[in-house]
Amino acid sequence: MTQRASNNHYLIVAAVQLQPSDSIERNLNNSAKLIQSAADQGAQLVVLPENFAHLGRNDFAAIGLAESQPQGLVRQFLSDQAALYGLWLVAGTVPISDPQQSTKPYARCLLFDPQGNQSSAYDKIHLFDVELDRSGLKNEQQSAYRESDNFSSGSEVVVAQTDLGCLGMTVCYDLRFPELYRQLADLGAQIVTVPAAFTAATGRDHWLLLLRARAVENQVFVIGANMVDRDHPRRALWGGSVIIDPWGNILASLDDQPGVAVAEIDLNRIDEIRAKMPVAEHRKI
Repeated sequence: MTQRASNNHYLIVAAVQLQPSDSIERNLNNSAKLIQSAADQGAQLVVLPENFAHLGRNDFAAIGLAESQPQGLVRQFLSDQAALYGLWLVAGTVPISDPQQSTKPYARCLLFDPQGNQSSAYDKIHLFDVELDRSGLKNEQQSAYRESDNFSSGSEVVVAQTDLGCLGMTVCYDLRFPELYRQLADLGAQIVTVPAAFTAATGRDHWLLLLRARAVENQVFVIGANMVDRDHPRRALWGGSVIIDPWGNILASLDDQPGVAVAEIDLNRIDEIRAKMPVAEHRKI
């Protein structure tokens, strides 16, 4: 295993890129292999993609109830992985129900600490209800998405305190709403995580553009962990997972294959950039 950085300002982070399978068991096995690969490269923080275990399923209400307890299949897997490798794990999203709040589950991003304890959670605020331009799609690829048919929207902005730094938590479609990221920066976020299942139709033009914009305008590190399956006949997924610094530089990236993007980041870089260009202090609106 690679020696992990000892300086408190330096840490090694990783974005997992996963190709969805047709079974939860295979998705978990594939995720475990990639988490191990990240750990072997010294990663102290690992980010999984959105809906990494259940993409393609339509029984989210049943899954949400099954995962409403910490002993749910996927939640227990995530806890075990974080503890096994002693790392912080941003666990993509998992459908989790809260019957007292809503009849539909939330797309919940869980954060586990190196002991396997759930440290924080974020419910995806912006749900993907869109009509895509079919002129850019191949074959019979899906052109309409109605995420709100299956999920409830969250409302709380979350910055998680960790011994690595402050993590701003977002998911996929949130990326198009810069006001959320400004709030995260104002709340002290140093690293913003973006688990995603970004479509190929939008990803080729917007995924990297938006990630770099959110990093530059807020002067934070951004980790985008995306699902990938560009050749799927209907539900094509872009991939392109990436780690970006506060100046918009790409520190590590993947293209269209499953894998892990790993990079060492220096949190002092944030202060250096903000001291020279104090954007937040210059804000007028």
